[in-house]
Amino acid sequence: MTKRFFLIVLLWVALGGRALAEEHRLLSPDGKIEVRITTGEQILYGVSFNGHHIVQPSPLSLEVGGKMLGVNSRLRSARFDKKDCVIPSPFYKKSEIRDYYNELRLSFRERFDVVFRAYDSGVAYRFELKHKKPVTIDREPLEIRFAEDYVARVPYVKKTGDLETQFYNSFENTYTRDSLSQLDRDRLIFLPLMVELGNQGKMVITESDLTDYPGLYLKGGQDRSLCGVQAPAPAETRQGGYNELQQLVVRRHDYLTKVDGDFRLPWRVFALAERDAELVDNDLVYTLATPSRITDISWIKPGKVAWEWWNDWNLTGVDFRTGVNNDTYKYYIDFAATHNLEYVILDEGWAVNKKADLMQVVPEIDLEMLVDYAAERNVGIILWAGYWAFHRDMERVVEHYAKMGVRGFKIDFLDRDDADMVRFTREAAEVCARHHMLLDLHGIYKPTGLMRTYPNILNYEGVNGLEQLKWAGRDLDMVAYDVTIPFVRMLAGPMDYTQGAMNNGTYWGYHACVQEPMSQGTRCHQLAAYVVFESPVTMLCDSPSNYMREEESTRFIAHVPTVWDETVALDGEVGEYVAVARRSGEEWYIGAMTNWTARETELDLGFLPEGDYRIEIFRDGVNADRKATDYKRVEENLTSRKLTVRMAPGGGFAARIFPR
Repeated sequence: MTKRFFLIVLLWVALGGRALAEEHRLLSPDGKIEVRITTGEQILYGVSFNGHHIVQPSPLSLEVGGKMLGVNSRLRSARFDKKDCVIPSPFYKKSEIRDYYNELRLSFRERFDVVFRAYDSGVAYRFELKHKKPVTIDREPLEIRFAEDYVARVPYVKKTGDLETQFYNSFENTYTRDSLSQLDRDRLIFLPLMVELGNQGKMVITESDLTDYPGLYLKGGQDRSLCGVQAPAPAETRQGGYNELQQLVVRRHDYLTKVDGDFRLPWRVFALAERDAELVDNDLVYTLATPSRITDISWIKPGKVAWEWWNDWNLTGVDFRTGVNNDTYKYYIDFAATHNLEYVILDEGWAVNKKADLMQVVPEIDLEMLVDYAAERNVGIILWAGYWAFHRDMERVVEHYAKMGVRGFKIDFLDRDDADMVRFTREAAEVCARHHMLLDLHGIYKPTGLMRTYPNILNYEGVNGLEQLKWAGRDLDMVAYDVTIPFVRMLAGPMDYTQGAMNNGTYWGYHACVQEPMSQGTRCHQLAAYVVFESPVTMLCDSPSNYMREEESTRFIAHVPTVWDETVALDGEVGEYVAVARRSGEEWYIGAMTNWTARETELDLGFLPEGDYRIEIFRDGVNADRKATDYKRVEENLTSRKLTVRMAPGGGFAARIFPR
């Protein structure tokens, strides 16, 4: 026994067996972000940004098999590392990402590690278990203690009541803005959420690489803190919910999940930005996720979808009764083929209702004929599926429809994020990948990077999208929401917002209508959404009849790519306006949107390579404040690297720049 070890043992005994305290510092590559970690009686971490403390020392712990890790845990080693490489990012907002960070790995004798990473765009940490046998993870007492009573923008769960009631939700809501100390402590907040750091910038909190573990909620805690809440693992479920398509939890276990002893918990992500616009181009969630497990991705085809549900299957000038029938879908397929749209979706109604059996097709539909009819026109078919109808017979359903030629599924009404549901999303992606099927997940929690691990997942909902305007009144300020989500929700990943309305309303002209819905804001606001919102498989929500009457708008929408080679966040302020530029090949697209405040801004086009360009512009018409469908299209030579953008209340701006 060495003298040093003997002295350490004596000190440990003198302290009553408590772990020795040590402090470690981790800096981001640019030095602007610092994490200080203290080990000893309790693992504590704090975060500074540009020299200002924003997160005060906050405890990290994890209860595993009845033992609390992180309390009096004995540090075995601390290892620093750094990485600077480029990773491919197909079907994303850029074709590659620089993965550049500093890392600190703290290994403890109790067979777990805590790993911290510091990027220039934020910090993240995770627990990694090193046990030899399967274990239960009982709870994760997460707490974030802020240095000041900052203002937060939080999306509360819509339902109120006990925790079980709130755990059952669709993860859709607008944002409530209030100080941390004034948040409703009885309501769960789903992720991502934003904390405004005064003059220091903004922080967005979310998670990445979530597998076999419940999703994280937060709620207001004591003394300007946020505390974590997670749904325990289901012990008993029953079929029920919407049209018998869900599994409702009857009873839960007293633990979060059972996992193999060698298990990595999700990354807790704190994205940081001095300027709001930087959050629009943040890649942390994607970068931190597990790399692709699909070797050959050549069969994965992003694109746009002609969609019937939002427009209520409404067509005009036809000689057949529209609805869920062969004639209607052949019309949608023809429309898609004419405009080079990649897909048509058969949303709810093609399978027999309330049976939760996707092998029972309604007699009005000849599905095999429609799939063949679409294939002849180079259009793919995507099928809507309720969660339990898909899950209960997943392998057989996917194999059957893959052989038929169906290209993918839109799975809806999951409405939970406990470990069982999170596990299902991975299993669904695996099964669909084996059969070369795409996935669009609805009624689901925010993305957590699974689209990197399984890139056949091309979209997520988890957004209070345009469907809400079929029934919501003017108290739902969708225009303000549209210029908030690019900075918050979209940081987590793509969102199936389902834009594209041709019937547009001013603030006073908007009204809800289920059969003939409309958007809030101008036509150009809708066009810009195709550039601003990330959505590798994107819906055209309106009726083919309306699109055919609006040739210019439809041509622009049909031409906009859905994945990109490069993204440049130009300008923006959360809740006020946003402007983004994206490149596909040699073409650049610009999208800008504003809230109900008319706005003029100058955009810097310095990102353009040297050369001569033409620009096609869609801008709000001079009367767009009175008639929201009013717009002006202009095509001209680009003569300046400065672009003046004027937007009406609820307005937008869209442009395509291409070599001449």
